[in-house]
Amino acid sequence: MSVGVLLVTHAGVGNALLETARGVVNLMPLKIAVLEVPWKVDVAAMAYQANHLLRELDDGHGVLILTDLYGASPANVTEHLEPCRKLRRVSGLNLSMLLRVLTYSDYKLDALAELAFEGGRAGIISDHA
Repeated sequence: MSVGVLLVTHAGVGNALLETARGVVNLMPLKIAVLEVPWKVDVAAMAYQANHLLRELDDGHGVLILTDLYGASPANVTEHLEPCRKLRRVSGLNLSMLLRVLTYSDYKLDALAELAFEGGRAGIISDHA
């Protein structure tokens, strides 16, 4: 058993990142799902869908939720999730963050959330071309 991962993003973002990660990693080492939030969002309906996905992803070790932008609709949807679950949320999802999570799939929830944060930050480079 391992931590589940739920990507909650704007439309078009989560599935594209997951497809790209699959190209790099090939086999997904963690249970992972994507919830893409439409532009005109019904937060209650999206939270219902997110809770359904959490039940599928959670094998008892919790779920890491990765959102693309803190304070935007996808992150706001995650504020309305079932309070009884063991969850960690990290915002600012990028490919580096996702690949780091998939690389360290044997980590427990809290450590995986910290790795996600560090992986996302480490993937941001300012280079003078």
